[in-house]
Amino acid sequence: MRQPCPFLVLPLLATVATGALMVSQARAEDAQSLPSLEVEDERSFPSDPGRTEGSTSYGSDRVAVGGKQVRDIREVPRSVSVATRARMDDQNMTQLEDVARRTPGFLALTNDPGRSSIFVRGYEIDNALVDGLPAPISSIYGTQPDLAIFDRVELLRGPSVLFGGTGEPGGIVNLVRKRPTEIFQARGTLEAGSWNNYRGVADVSGPLSADGSIRGRVVGAYQDRESFTDVTENQVGVGYAAIDADLGEDTLLSLGAWRQEREATPFSGLPVSTTGQSLGLSRSTFVGADWNRFENSSNEASASLTHRFGDDSRLQFGGRVADRSVDLKYAYGSTAVDPAIGTTDLIAIQRHYEERAYALDANYLKPIEAFGQRHELLIGADWRRYVQSLDAGTARGLGTVNVYNPSSDIAEPDIAISQRTRTEPEQFGIYAQATIRPVEDWTVLLGGRLAWAETRVTNRNTGSVSSVKDSAEFIPDVGIVYDLTPDIALYANYSGIFQQQTGTNAALEALNPRTGEQYELGVKAKLGDSGLLGTFDVFRMRDKDRAVAVSGTTYYAEGAEVESRGVEAEIAGTILPGWEVEAGYTYTRTEYLKNATTASGGTYSTYTPKHVVSAFTRYTFQDGPMAGVHLGGGVRWLSSFYNVAGNLKIEEDGYVVTDLQAGWGFAPGYDVTLSVNNVFDEVYYDRVGGAGLFNYYGAPRNVLLSLKASF
Repeated sequence: MRQPCPFLVLPLLATVATGALMVSQARAEDAQSLPSLEVEDERSFPSDPGRTEGSTSYGSDRVAVGGKQVRDIREVPRSVSVATRARMDDQNMTQLEDVARRTPGFLALTNDPGRSSIFVRGYEIDNALVDGLPAPISSIYGTQPDLAIFDRVELLRGPSVLFGGTGEPGGIVNLVRKRPTEIFQARGTLEAGSWNNYRGVADVSGPLSADGSIRGRVVGAYQDRESFTDVTENQVGVGYAAIDADLGEDTLLSLGAWRQEREATPFSGLPVSTTGQSLGLSRSTFVGADWNRFENSSNEASASLTHRFGDDSRLQFGGRVADRSVDLKYAYGSTAVDPAIGTTDLIAIQRHYEERAYALDANYLKPIEAFGQRHELLIGADWRRYVQSLDAGTARGLGTVNVYNPSSDIAEPDIAISQRTRTEPEQFGIYAQATIRPVEDWTVLLGGRLAWAETRVTNRNTGSVSSVKDSAEFIPDVGIVYDLTPDIALYANYSGIFQQQTGTNAALEALNPRTGEQYELGVKAKLGDSGLLGTFDVFRMRDKDRAVAVSGTTYYAEGAEVESRGVEAEIAGTILPGWEVEAGYTYTRTEYLKNATTASGGTYSTYTPKHVVSAFTRYTFQDGPMAGVHLGGGVRWLSSFYNVAGNLKIEEDGYVVTDLQAGWGFAPGYDVTLSVNNVFDEVYYDRVGGAGLFNYYGAPRNVLLSLKASF
């Protein structure tokens, strides 16, 4: 297998390590002691007021998602979770799918690492924000970023049209970049685990000028791992550089750029029997070819310029560009298996995909003093454009493979490219939000967005172009927050839904956009004095005017309506000094209220379990003979879920997985940790899919040893 990632990342790791040693040596004479690991930005104009790095807490009470500034999470009338840097490190989260699996309301449908589908409230996420600026996220094309370069992941449930633009209404994630620090710091991580899983991370940050007005940071990470499934491999490398510069006391320029490469031997899952039942195959079974390959590269950059005026108003400009390329070719099973025969038919696909994504945003925040209260007015505009080119082909008739004794030695076919398309979604929006405090303890948020959106699809084989265009669509967003006590806030929210649809109806007319609304009620509470946050919410979402493909035709029927409703609860943060916890429960039910092609409804997102419980806790002894020792553990329970493929119902009855962890901070800034996942070696399907593919076992018992150093 070709190894493209090391040439990118290993020199960077070497440079980072060398630079860290040089700077450390130069400063050693002046150092009285090792610098504190709690790195705080003490400048009057901090680059990231919501930074979680340096804190050991699993919770954060400050978020940027759901707005255009970092604010108290209790002032955001929406259901929001935060995966802090400490929680991602302690739970060995390296991919966005790892965070989704351990966040209430979110779900990861397993695929190769970095290629899993992420769902929330029954809908797949199709966009991800970085510092509030969007770009597409795709499972098949593996565009999830490695988490080494981010300070935290903010996860918002429900529609995000006001500031996020059009998109699936289930929710959105905002990944917040690690920013350069005012104080020098260097950190490194080495990991080794089951199935030849190796990972290294190096991270160096500090001032680049004598007065600290210019600061820089570089991060490099590389991971090479196999799997409990035969043949499969997965490698990912990322390099990141950032500069923050103070252009005066009240102006901040922030620049960041990163490159990521991923290469894998993809595995598309196992088939099921002709009755939809599990075949009881070994968890190591691989159905595919030894020439299966997946290669992805991504170059991204972002910039922001923020100026603060004397009256505490703020003007901000931001931009993001992403350039991605994917090549894949692999074989997979396509048919159910007769247990008496044991074979599935093979299909192979080949695709070349290129994507360029551009995003711009400008906003102005103005505080207003009136009637003895402080109010805020936010106005802004944003623009985005994606250019997505796809060349695709399929090869059938590759023969069969016996799943009881599979061979990956399959002749590699030449696949003719039959589909050549270019898709260009573009949208522009003007948004505004007024934060009004009519009386003490009450906050009213009135927001709305005017959206212009157009999607052009070009058939590059024929030159034909189709287009869907919507102009000046208004989408409201309204919220109310009541501070019951200084530590408890009640909230209510109404959010609109808007999502374009491509294709035509039976009259060959362009499809109308999907519309709808979500109602949400909730409570957020600070529990105790140590930083523990509890949240509880109930929601109901109506997704209207959905188009459904009409079998045997090329057109769609409009008018389907889906309802998603449920309950979510979470606690996250510090219980006592040294004792961290994150735990949650969700109940989710999705169903068709109206189905455009059949007389009755039914479950919409069959993949989504009705009940999910997850928890993880870790305690570090603060003093005495066990000072520095930490013990942790977690559990995940999912109720049953299923998928219908043709006349087959493929179901997993639900499962419980338990993880344990122990470690020792054996010196200031140094820690070694052993994690044992799936301690009881539960055998279960983490995902169910089709007759011949997308049925994935969960990982058997496995271990991971990590060594972390900070100075």
